[in-house]
Amino acid sequence: MKLFKKHFAIICLGDQMISGKVKWLGDEKFEASVEEGGKIIFGEKGISPMRTLLLSVAGCTAIDVTMILQKMREPIKGLEVEISGERRDEYPRIYQKVHIHYKIYGDVRPEKAKRAIELSQEKYCSASAHLKLSGTKVTYTFEIISE
Repeated sequence: MKLFKKHFAIICLGDQMISGKVKWLGDEKFEASVEEGGKIIFGEKGISPMRTLLLSVAGCTAIDVTMILQKMREPIKGLEVEISGERRDEYPRIYQKVHIHYKIYGDVRPEKAKRAIELSQEKYCSASAHLKLSGTKVTYTFEIISE
C-alpha cells in the first residue's frame, strides 16, 4: 500500500488508496484537486459539493452502462444521463430521493439497455451505492433514441 505525503486527504479502501485535497481560495471559493491532476471549483462560480455528488453518480453509472452495452455488442452511439435529487430539510441535508434518466442513442435493444442499467445500479456503481447506503431512494428511467 502506497502512502502519499503531499497534504492530501488519504482514504484507504483495502489496498486501494485514493487521495485529494481542497484548498480555500478566498471568499466562498474552493479548489478541489486529485493527485493525478483533475480539478473542480466549489462554491462561488463553481459547483456545490452536493451537486458534485449527484454528477459523480451520473458519471459513474454512465461509464458502467456504456461499457456494459459495448461488451454486449449493442450498437450504442451515445449516452446522456440526467440526474435530479431531493434533499431533506434538516441537517445534515442528505439526499432522500434521486432520479436518474438515461438517454441511450443507437439501435440498442430495450432488454439489453435495462439489464445494463440494472447491473450498474445493483452491482458496479460505487457512487450510487454510497447514496443507497445512506437511505436514499434511487429510481431510474430510460429511453432509446434510434438514429
